[in-house]
Amino acid sequence: MARNSSRRPRERGTGRRRTHQEQRAQARPRRERLYGAHAVAAALANPSRRCHRLITTEEGAAQLTERADARALPLAARALLTAPQIVSRQDIAALLPDGAVHQGIVLETAPLPAVDLASACRGVAQGAEGPRTVVVLDQVTDPHNVGAILRSAAAFAVGAVVMQDRHSPQGAGALAKAASGALETVPLARVVNIARALIVLKELGFWCLGLDPDAPEPLGAVSVKAPLALVLGAEGQGMRRLTRERCDSTASIPMPGSMTSLNVSNAAAIALYEVSRR
Repeated sequence: MARNSSRRPRERGTGRRRTHQEQRAQARPRRERLYGAHAVAAALANPSRRCHRLITTEEGAAQLTERADARALPLAARALLTAPQIVSRQDIAALLPDGAVHQGIVLETAPLPAVDLASACRGVAQGAEGPRTVVVLDQVTDPHNVGAILRSAAAFAVGAVVMQDRHSPQGAGALAKAASGALETVPLARVVNIARALIVLKELGFWCLGLDPDAPEPLGAVSVKAPLALVLGAEGQGMRRLTRERCDSTASIPMPGSMTSLNVSNAAAIALYEVSRR
């Protein structure tokens, strides 16, 4: 006799069906927590953000009101700003990791919509004005470094930042705090494979320049072409072999002092300044 095919399948590896509570939890949209005046004010002003709950102290609410122009905010964000949930600093600290510098301000929000690599970078490649530069991060995993790089990217009008999706910091918490609002203005494209992403960028017309301390030529001496993909590797490890091989050229940052390496976010800022002068 044929088995009844209408029976619900069990989850693999669990030996049981999911409960209604588990199904609802899986379907529930994920929320992130942003904190700090700059990060939260920028998120409230971003029409692409779906903001759910604003939690502040009395002092935090006053500081945020001074920083954010309520009249310029989307309607839902304006409602949150004018009527936040007021709590104590201890209550806010309990919501966040130890040591988080929250300034008495927390925003619960949905993650930003995913950014498609080709869609984000095609406009940069075809742009008639501006630096026409994107930054590619090869296994840069520290959220403070990624946030600081986003901040420099915003300062130098970088069109997008590209990073690996796996083993990378989420776009909230320490990353958003270090970015100081830049997470809301610089597209952050997450990809499965950096080496393949460089192939896509080349197909779009980008010249891929990798920062490598062992490169024979300093950054100031190499030819820079637009549109440009500036590739940086993790501190210590640097770019991986396949990433380096996908670059059209490499360059180093001369360091005549006693230190032989830079924090990757500092290196990014120096390199962006140098290429912006070309």
